[in-house]
Order: sequence, then structure tokens, then C-alpha cells
Amino acid sequence: MEILAVKDLSFTYPMCERPCVNHVRFTVDSGEFVVLCGATGSGKSTLLRRFKREIAPSGSEIGEITFFGKPIAEIAPEKIGFVAQRPDEQIVTDKVYSELAFGLENLGLSQSVIARRVAEMASYFGIEDWFERDVSTLSGGQKQLLSLASVMVMNPEMILLDEPTSQLDPIAASDFLATLKKLNRDFSLTVMIVEHRLEEVIPMCDKLLVIQDGVLTHNGSPREVIADLKAEDSLLESMPTAARVYHALSADGACPLTVREGRRFVESRYQNRIQSIVEAAYTHSQRQALAFRDVFFRYERALPDVLKGLSFTVYENEIFCILGGNGSGKTTALSCAAGVRKIYSGQIRVFDKKLKDYTGGELYQNCLTLLPQDIQSVFLCNTVREELEDAKADISMLPFDLSHLLDKHPYDLSGGEGQLVALAKVLATKPRLLLMDEPTKGLDGEKKRILIGVLQKLKTNGVTVLIVTHDVEFAAMCADRCALFFRGNIVSVGTPREFFSENSFYTTAASRMIKGYYANAVTVEDIAELCRANGRKGNGDA
Repeated sequence: MEILAVKDLSFTYPMCERPCVNHVRFTVDSGEFVVLCGATGSGKSTLLRRFKREIAPSGSEIGEITFFGKPIAEIAPEKIGFVAQRPDEQIVTDKVYSELAFGLENLGLSQSVIARRVAEMASYFGIEDWFERDVSTLSGGQKQLLSLASVMVMNPEMILLDEPTSQLDPIAASDFLATLKKLNRDFSLTVMIVEHRLEEVIPMCDKLLVIQDGVLTHNGSPREVIADLKAEDSLLESMPTAARVYHALSADGACPLTVREGRRFVESRYQNRIQSIVEAAYTHSQRQALAFRDVFFRYERALPDVLKGLSFTVYENEIFCILGGNGSGKTTALSCAAGVRKIYSGQIRVFDKKLKDYTGGELYQNCLTLLPQDIQSVFLCNTVREELEDAKADISMLPFDLSHLLDKHPYDLSGGEGQLVALAKVLATKPRLLLMDEPTKGLDGEKKRILIGVLQKLKTNGVTVLIVTHDVEFAAMCADRCALFFRGNIVSVGTPREFFSENSFYTTAASRMIKGYYANAVTVEDIAELCRANGRKGNGDA
């Protein structure tokens, strides 16, 4: 049964000549799990928000959207739920139990009905153990799960999600998506999700919609859509690892989507006489760009330590990526390195000078710059043009095009577009040490490749880069060394091939897919290289 119908929909933001959504037409059946994907700034989030009238962007619109045959404007708010990218923007109360009850109270339901629904939902989502906690004490994964539960308690018939895993570590993201699929399966809940992290969500979905420059270019089953993509299509960069290996090897037959299918594809077709890639030993500079020595930090005297004797070194002209779970202390360490937070014990040195000895803004004058996780804190002006002029950023020198964004308000940008503008502002400060917190949030695969090129060029020009990220694939492609953060400390460090080959969960899909068949392949390119070197089974020719 058809639940959502979009008929020749076009939408244009105020003061923009080009429509952001252009003559889009599709339908969604009740109980379907739909993934909406596309390049950064292609119109995905705008289109998704058009289906939730309370948060729909302002602008001019033509076309028609119906929900069970009725105009979307006539649908009760609770019928369509929405989960945002940033849970802190959606959570409105200070206690977990209050957040679960808030929507029901606004619907005017009786206390007995509210109590029953909240109890049921808390049990289903496994929230009982933190039911009475302050929301501020929750991890990112718990906050996002609470946001989902707070929507589900109102019994929506369809749920919309805008990059809900973008701020979650790989394990929390996997758990969140598994819960979402369980809701879809157990309750026939209709799901539409916008995502850039497609490794796990595409194999779950019934329908894959691809939007490019506001135009719907593909609409079908994920296997059909991905197989139909051309090798040169930039969207392939965002597809599941198994599908990218399939395209990289110009294979025929059914396109694999999952880690298991990818494993079978390689094992059935390619030999493994050569099991590993020969990697030159990594040698770093002897000069230290950033050094933590036995650093302790807590937010308040009565609270436990967040950093617990943290010690590590980042050397000049290297790209160093820190990975780890939500709430493990990664962002805290970055803010301490930037002088935003003050440690109470230990020592931090920047270019072999004690952090506390930098005075009068000296630290931020062609020395150190932080690109924060909350990029909106970087924006101060009414347009992107003013932001870049204020920072004295030369957009002609950037490897990505921002010209089409110049007249937009920074808060009207998509998550990925905002990341690129914030990066342009940060680079204008000409830092020697660049600190970045989740820089790939909201970026499609192609933009990540561009960002990697930017970082490599910065490294060539003498810049040291320290990155906190949940994006394991990005870290595997760009880092010289990777580190795992756990409970306020770093527990392992190594080159990407060493680091990800040894991990079981904090590792890439490529490593999980091929572990035991090939030894140190951690990227799609690694797998393709080994497959070609080994040759096809039966004919010795790749």
C-alpha cells in the first residue's frame, strides 16, 4: 500500500535562482526501508525535511506530496517522526524519562497512557538502566537512541532520519542501525534515511534513491542501482566496500553488497598465493609537533577524570588519526591541545614549547588551529561570502568549489557544505599544526577524497595534522599513523595497515571482508591490488 507519493516536486530556497530539488517523482510503500543518498549538497536533506511540515525549510515549491493520499500539510505531526543528525538539537528536557514523555504530554494524553507507553518503549530500547539519568551524562550513541525512542513512543507510521550515525563511533552506529532495522521488521515501520555512511545501511534497505544536483537519477533495489553505476561515477566512492571492489575489478554477475557476499566474491574468483602487500617501513620526523605527557583532566572537581595519564606524540609533517568510542575522551584531548580546556596535571608541548608558555594569542598566530566538531561555532556572518572575506580566505586556491554557496547563510548549508566552508576559514589562518574534530561529517565519498588530497598537500607544505574521527575508512586512506582511544588514554598506535589489520571492530569493512584470506588489506584499493596480483582462479589472469 502506498504511504508516500511525491509528484513532480521542485523546491527553491529564497534568493536562489536554481531549485534545490528539481522535478522529483517517486512513491514509497508502507513498511519499506528506503535509503536516500547523493553527493554533498545534492538536496537530500532538503527533500527529506519537506516530508515533515514542522521543520520544512522556507522557499517556493511546486508539485505535490501526499501521505496515504492526503496532502502532507493535513497530516497530524505524530504520524511522521523525524530524527536529526545532531541529537543535542532535538533533545529538549534534562532527564531521560522526561524526554520520553515530552511528546506524549504535548499530545494531551492521560498520565496512565503516558506511563504505559514510556515503560514499554524504555524496555524495548534497553533504556531502563539509564532511565533516571541526566541527559547531559549520556554518550552520543545513547542520546541518538533516546531521540529515536522519543519519536517511536508516539507511534509514528513513518520515520525520517537525517544522517543519524554521523556523530557515532562504528560500534554505536552499527547498533543504532540494527535497532532501526528491527523496528522496520517488527512493526512494519516505514523508514526513510539520508546517509553518507552506506556500508551497513544499503544492505538493509528495500529501495535506494539517488539524488544528484536536485534530480532523482536512480530509483530501485540497491543491487540494481549500484550495478548500474558507471566506474567513473563519483557516487561509487560512497557505496559499500564489496560493491566498490566489484566495480574496481570490472567484474560481471551479481554485484555483492555485504561483507559476507564480498568475501565469497573474492574467494570464489581470485587466488591467494600472494597474501599481503609489501609496505615500506614508516619513518617519522624526530621533531615533535605535539606531545602529551601524563596528562590528567576532569570537567569538575567532583567528577571523575576524563583524561587519565594520557601520553602520546605527534611528529612534524605527519597525519595522525585518533579513533575510539563516544565519550572516551578524544574531543576533550583535542580541546586541551588547543588550549580551550586547562589540564590539572601533566604537560602538553606544542613544537617543543610548553602550552602554558604561549601567551597573548601567540598559540593561534600561524601556529595552531582547531576545526571543531560543532562547525556552526566557526560562523559569525550572514553569508558565506562574508565569512570567507572575514577570514581572508582565497577560494580560488581551494580544491573544492564554494562559489555556488557564497550568497547563502552559513546555517542554511548542508552538513557537508558547512564542513567545507569551515575548513576554508581554518586553512586561511595558515597553521603549522591543524587539529580537526570529525572533519568528514556530512561529506560524500568524492568530497572525502578531495579532503584527503588537501591534507596530503598541507603535509607536503610542512603542516602537521591531528584528526579525531569515527570514519575508519577515511583514516585508513589518509593517516600516517592511527591510535585507539579508550577510557581517557591511548591503548594502541600503528600505521593504518598495522592498526586496522590487528583490530576486529575498530577496523574497515575491507579488512573485515578479507581477513584470513589476505593479510593486510584495509582499503578497497588494497583488495583490488592483491586480487590483480594473484590472478583469477582457473586462468591465472585477473
